[in-house]
Amino acid sequence: MAVFKPENVEDFYEIGEVLGSGHFGQVRRVCERSSGTSWAAKFLKIRKSACSRMGLDRGSVQREVDILHAIQHPGVVGLKDVFESRAEVVLILELVSGGELFDFIAEKENLLESEAIEFMKQILEGLGFMHSKSIAHFDLKPENIMLSDRASPHPRIKLIDFGLAHLFSPGEEFRSTSGTPQYIAPEVINAEPLSTAADMWSIGVITYILLSGLSPFQDHTDEDTLKNILSMKYEFDERYFSMTSSLAKDFIQKLLVKSPSERMTAEESLLHPWIKPITRKQAAKRNRSSINMKNFKKFNARRKWKMSFNMVWVCNRLASWNLRNKTSSEPDPLERQCESDVEDTETKTASLLRRRLSSSS
Repeated sequence: MAVFKPENVEDFYEIGEVLGSGHFGQVRRVCERSSGTSWAAKFLKIRKSACSRMGLDRGSVQREVDILHAIQHPGVVGLKDVFESRAEVVLILELVSGGELFDFIAEKENLLESEAIEFMKQILEGLGFMHSKSIAHFDLKPENIMLSDRASPHPRIKLIDFGLAHLFSPGEEFRSTSGTPQYIAPEVINAEPLSTAADMWSIGVITYILLSGLSPFQDHTDEDTLKNILSMKYEFDERYFSMTSSLAKDFIQKLLVKSPSERMTAEESLLHPWIKPITRKQAAKRNRSSINMKNFKKFNARRKWKMSFNMVWVCNRLASWNLRNKTSSEPDPLERQCESDVEDTETKTASLLRRRLSSSS
């Protein structure tokens, strides 16, 4: 378990500019006084009492810290220190300065499948390590897949934002209906017991988008998106997948499986011939195939616009929600939407959407 230090963070770190902000805190660049090394400090406001609506529950912050402490891996953002005062907790995190992977890819003119696979392999390695520790992320999406330094000839993937992550105890039955609609697995929508397999569904969706610039289940409304997920309504439209290899499609199909027990695990995914070709013919197919860059650029531009629009919507909704529920001690389902390890994130939580979905059906 990570140690929460009672000392003043400013005695050890010089506080720099704001890198991102949310409803319950902000992320700032800091410089370690003893070494001169730059880090990212995540300042989180903590509730003063159980009935307070201002700030995060300390228990949820403790869980996030314990998870970060347990997964020291090159593919996961690193946690260095934790400081605590009466009003806030400060997480000293590895500075991830390379931006989002999808933004990095969108700047390219073309990208072979073999190049995209190198990024997917890193994501799977980091995720596989987490899963080996019985930890699920539960919020995998492009915004939470970053690059440590885009100037490097071989950029390193970093998974971030573990606010929804969960460490499974032996024999535990865990349920959650939080997440971002177009990336969540069917069992999340159905409020069924969850496992690390939910992350693998998200990997299938992310791979589909990466190759085609199209989201497999996204519809005009979040309710329709959730219905598409439950009915498994997706296809490989030739207009978007004409340059995609059959191995890549097979990889996706083995992840977008309704039954969690039948999905490939992270370990099995790393051995799939799309990631690790068995024959020269398989390797050659990857090098002849490429991602749909024209459509991918359009998808990424729309995604960035939605991120900025939805963050304003969510935080305004959260403010009005809090005003209406001042006397309630239940945790607000929108809280985590204004928090991120590096920057603000998007969209409403699936828990609210599911209630709307069930009431409209």
